[in-house]
Amino acid sequence: MNMSDPLDPLSPSLNGSSSQRPGFMSRVRMRLNRSSPVSTSGDGYVEFGEFRGAAPAAQKVGTFAGVFCPVVLSMFSALVFIRMGYLVGNAGLLVTLAQFALAYLIVLFTVASICAISTNGAVEGGGVYFMISRTLGPEFGGAIGTLFFFANVVSSALCISACTEALVENFGPSGYLVAAGHGIPDSWWYRFLYRTILNATGLCVSLSGAALFARTSLAIWVTMLVCLCTVLLSFFITPPMEIEIPASNPLSANQSRFANYTGLSMATLRDNLYPQYGVDYSDGGQPVDFAAVFGVLFTGVTGVMAGANMSGELKNPSRSIPLGTLAALAFTLAWYLALSALAAAACSRELLQQDYVFLLPINIWPPAVATGN
Repeated sequence: MNMSDPLDPLSPSLNGSSSQRPGFMSRVRMRLNRSSPVSTSGDGYVEFGEFRGAAPAAQKVGTFAGVFCPVVLSMFSALVFIRMGYLVGNAGLLVTLAQFALAYLIVLFTVASICAISTNGAVEGGGVYFMISRTLGPEFGGAIGTLFFFANVVSSALCISACTEALVENFGPSGYLVAAGHGIPDSWWYRFLYRTILNATGLCVSLSGAALFARTSLAIWVTMLVCLCTVLLSFFITPPMEIEIPASNPLSANQSRFANYTGLSMATLRDNLYPQYGVDYSDGGQPVDFAAVFGVLFTGVTGVMAGANMSGELKNPSRSIPLGTLAALAFTLAWYLALSALAAAACSRELLQQDYVFLLPINIWPPAVATGN
């Protein structure tokens, strides 16, 4: 070798004989040379993932099934069918709308950051963890990713608990959809069993792969949309009536067991405009205040990361993540505002505060609400 030649840090040692076994760095170079060629830009910048060989063809999902549907389902959670009365009945329509505006403003800042990162460079598998690691470094990405993991665990627990509550409310011993005393058993251990079954089912769907997850999300989204449409129509079709307070509300034992559904009425709307905080019968009669209502409401606007976490399974993540997430925000906000306004205009405050599943008896087809729950 000519001493004027540039030194190659991956070449064998210059002091070694050519007949000797190749050194460690030489073997590393040979291994790298067997992979796909590295693609670099004119300024020498190497994008994430370009060191890896071409992956085998995999089935990818699009914007609607991969981002929009998961985000919508994550944001709706337990708020739509079993907590709308809690919000409007205690905080009133005006404060509820103001809280939705505040919550969506907070979430919008997060979504703007996701959109900026996902459209500025390559997006690979790993979701939010990958995006943060690429922008702030792996230390920040790992720390925030760990917190986000535990946040998802808590969010899953919330959704499973809400689903179990709806299951017992509709099909329990005193459920709306079964004869008295003929429903599924209800106790602490039975609820633990129901939650375990639901959790195991969700785990199986998640482990089965992105394709089944996307199809499942799409099917659930279509089902929920049909249920929401029946709720919307019910406010215009169902005539005024008296609704019996459910047996799951022990605080109404010494009060009237019936509350009024007035239908769309300006008088009812005026009565429900302003706050009138009461107690939460599902929480042992704990007093309700502004912070408690906002805490429940804010759980209905979380879940915007569900689409970003599908980054490795999307056909075009740089386009699908911002488009699908922003569309899901607009979709859920429109439904929340519509349901809040209709509930305030058609239901007495007593009904909203004493019966959190009031949407079921006023629905034109009650099983639709149970299915949506």
